[in-house]
Amino acid sequence: MATSGADIAKYALAVLLLAAGLVGYWFAPWPAPLRALLVATGLVAGLAVFATTATGRVALEFFGEARFELRKVVWPTREASIRTTGVIIVVIVIMSLILALIDFVLGNVVSKLLG
Repeated sequence: MATSGADIAKYALAVLLLAAGLVGYWFAPWPAPLRALLVATGLVAGLAVFATTATGRVALEFFGEARFELRKVVWPTREASIRTTGVIIVVIVIMSLILALIDFVLGNVVSKLLG
């Protein structure tokens, strides 16, 4: 994607707006909530300017499509999650016991071979 001069200027402006919010937070003699509001304002203004660039429009389209796809997700029920978790715990315990048995047998074989 080609970047135009206007987009580069918008990127710079977006970064400057965010930086202005951060600098305001550090150097403003106001209470902390107002300084935090400066950061939030700089962030929102920077994102608004970024959204007007070609890359920003592509990013907005991506996030819109991601939200659309998330609506299609079918989440498991609580019972299915608990059942699956139980199965996983049982499999982990069984595999741990099998690996402990293999370790014990191989340890004994090696110790008998080495004397």
